[in-house]
Amino acid sequence: MRLGADVAPPVAAATTSEGPVVESTSKGQLLSEADLVRIEKAHPDGLSSAQIIQIFQQRGVKLSEATFRKYVQLGLLPRCRRVGTKGKHRGSRGVYPCATVRRINSIKRLMERSYTIEEIQQSFSNFKSNIESVESALDELFKGFEREIARPQFDHAKRRTLTGDIREARQTATDLVRRLIQIESHISFPEKSQAAGGRSPSDI
Repeated sequence: MRLGADVAPPVAAATTSEGPVVESTSKGQLLSEADLVRIEKAHPDGLSSAQIIQIFQQRGVKLSEATFRKYVQLGLLPRCRRVGTKGKHRGSRGVYPCATVRRINSIKRLMERSYTIEEIQQSFSNFKSNIESVESALDELFKGFEREIARPQFDHAKRRTLTGDIREARQTATDLVRRLIQIESHISFPEKSQAAGGRSPSDI
């Protein structure tokens, strides 16, 4: 199943109007584990669809807004959450968890190994919802901690200590979710030999 004929024009800038993305000069290559970790650390609060799309287009990997939306509709990617914006023109924007970048990278890599969209969709559904529930629950827990320590009964020194503890715990949680996603990928998609005439990761 082919999802759109994406066109990936050259992207010179490493930023979008919504903020910086991790710069990559390699063309036509999927993200390495080091790339993924760097992106996840740089954007712990998530990224917009425009930022995610640009990350792949900078590498020459075809990914359009229409294909991105199709992945979301098929349940291959998580839905965004609305985040309020600050400043004169207030509103909200959609933010996707960092794991979205890793998921798209996996989709492209699996297509390279001749997996169909149907196979990918079926396998993702096995553990995806459980991992997303864990990630969402942890996020709500940390937000609750942060709201609690903002209350006046905590003095500056105590608040600073707890803030550091929460920051470290958040990073540990991020690493845990990333590891769970890696394990899920290995379980759901054991190595599959490249079939003759297999799809390129740019064809989806």
